[in-house]
Amino acid sequence: MKTLCIDDLTPTIIVEQLDHYIVGQKQAKKAVAVALRNRWRRQQVEDDLRDEITPKNIIMIGPTGVGKTEIARRLAKLVAAPFLKIEASKFTEVGYVGRDVESMIRDLTELAIKLVRDEETVLVQEKAKEAAEERLLDLLLPENPTHRFSDRQGEEAEEPQSSNTREKLRQLLHKGKLDDRNVEIEITEDKNPFVQIFGGSGMEEIGTSGLRDMLGNMSKQTSKRTLKVSEAIDVIRKQEAERLVDQDYVTREAIARVENSGIIFLDEIDKISGNVAGGSRQGPDVSREGVQRDLLPIIEGATVTTKHGLVKTDHILFIAAGAFHVAKPSDLIPELQGRFPIRVELESLSCDDFVRILTEPQNAITKQYTALLATDDVDISFDVEAIHEIAKLAGIVNERTNNIGARRLHTIVEKLLDELLFSAPMGQQSVKITVQYVQDQLADLIEDEELTKYIL
Repeated sequence: MKTLCIDDLTPTIIVEQLDHYIVGQKQAKKAVAVALRNRWRRQQVEDDLRDEITPKNIIMIGPTGVGKTEIARRLAKLVAAPFLKIEASKFTEVGYVGRDVESMIRDLTELAIKLVRDEETVLVQEKAKEAAEERLLDLLLPENPTHRFSDRQGEEAEEPQSSNTREKLRQLLHKGKLDDRNVEIEITEDKNPFVQIFGGSGMEEIGTSGLRDMLGNMSKQTSKRTLKVSEAIDVIRKQEAERLVDQDYVTREAIARVENSGIIFLDEIDKISGNVAGGSRQGPDVSREGVQRDLLPIIEGATVTTKHGLVKTDHILFIAAGAFHVAKPSDLIPELQGRFPIRVELESLSCDDFVRILTEPQNAITKQYTALLATDDVDISFDVEAIHEIAKLAGIVNERTNNIGARRLHTIVEKLLDELLFSAPMGQQSVKITVQYVQDQLADLIEDEELTKYIL
């Protein structure tokens, strides 16, 4: 999806962009489009009133596989906003073993740091390339202390020779004639597996961010390695890019993006409802209401401490989602309900929707497999009737087993092309996926209901 300037994103354009990847669900698309546009509108308001305008958080209600997560993910990608998807059921109330709700803000901040750093790295690539080349030439042409002259005339005589040699080496480097020559460079590596295993939010939960920083710095060791020029140039270019990027700016910009354009997708919010297990208040269910109360201040607006500084959550957009098969949105605590004023119900997908999903989106699964097999010189094409047959079979399996919506199409198509994917590298060929081909590959499996439960 192409990243667009938020100034140009009217709700109509946002919906049009989402239509390229998601079939149907007009109401949900309209809701998130308006929420995104309101962020731009808020930025145009005078400062005194701007802080008073809070995002209108959304609850999406619908079965699995109908596009809830994809809508939120594509929305964030559309404007390059920091986006985090997390299951609400993973959180536990303060005092219980598990993840605390503040960890999602830390995770979102880390994602924003990486997003901004990657953007800045792209901007300095040209300078990094030039600096890396000069460093590599220094390694290839080290200064020779025996060729120093004390008199001025000698120094002037030596300079053109050194310069000429450097330019000759530069030309050889550009032509790739030095690729096999070895050079010794310094590389910083993380040697502490403890920090690697418990990095990220894990360290935040078992201790302070300062402890993690201290352990992280202790684990970094600088060593010298001998590499070929062809390998060393990439390593040095990366080092130079890191040096050129202003880390203070990255941190400030990342926190600003989190606070003003961050999006958190809280999936499975229905599973922290107190009535999800028929009103039971024993065992693991006892902390569900506690999780809701812990979420409340974060969604209302709080200040969370991260390793990069304080992050305010007042203007982060929260999009919650759940199937709500057993529980209802009204089973959430009233205070939390009030923080999600917009509710949209997503429609279940029909066989006609499956047909459109298989063919219309830019990332349609049939297009994905066509591109994948093309890399092995295998040209596949799907007949219209075959597409309808795949959609029909996916609907049948959803009815017989658990209804997982459009996700069923992935398992069906994967099983359909299983043999072809295995034999593809054997040689160039052209394959047409017909109704008969679909039936031959899947009919027996579909008929065996017991086997379907395990395979599909």
